[in-house]
Amino acid sequence: MKIALLGATGQTGQYLVKQALEQGHTVTAVVRNPAKLAVHHNNLKVVTADIFSADSLKPHFKDQDVVMSCLGFPASFFSGVTGYTSSMAAVVGAMREARVNRVITMTSWYTEPDSGTQSPFLIRFLLLPMIRSVLSNMYEMERFLQKTEDINWTVVRPPGLKNLAASAQEFLTHEGYFVPDSSGQTAVGRGDVARFMLSLLNSNAWVKKGVAITTK
Repeated sequence: MKIALLGATGQTGQYLVKQALEQGHTVTAVVRNPAKLAVHHNNLKVVTADIFSADSLKPHFKDQDVVMSCLGFPASFFSGVTGYTSSMAAVVGAMREARVNRVITMTSWYTEPDSGTQSPFLIRFLLLPMIRSVLSNMYEMERFLQKTEDINWTVVRPPGLKNLAASAQEFLTHEGYFVPDSSGQTAVGRGDVARFMLSLLNSNAWVKKGVAITTK
């Protein structure tokens, strides 16, 4: 498939680029700084664009089969995080202009404000308050996608992320904001997140849905 990928220079994005190329896909990596992507491959095209501008993204989405996003934005205590909603508004606008209707993006467990009440003590009272600005904007982006009628979106929600390559472990999935029976698994390898996102290219199981994931 032809994939337009945003966030390719990030930690999860780099795993996704590598796996997509290994699987024979053609990747257009839409980046801000091409120097940060050290991969070279005949099926990889690296382009620069403004991720907050539909006009800037549109030429790079033309003739693509799917848009995938591993974009991440840092938490802010002093001002709200807006990167997720701003970038996705531009992405959807560009997709409509380029006539691409499939997008796969990643957020996190516990984006919905009340979903963290069942999380472990340290996560609920220490971690979640620290990253609430990020989770809130992720949730706003998810709600934006839910309101689109013409876009076949999937939101992949992993828990904490570890810098580990893909494993062969089975995935646990749940249509919700966390995986209830995850046996205390609060982190997953970035390589496995990329593996799950790419598996969606051959499946309609999670179209127009948000899916929380972890590994067994």
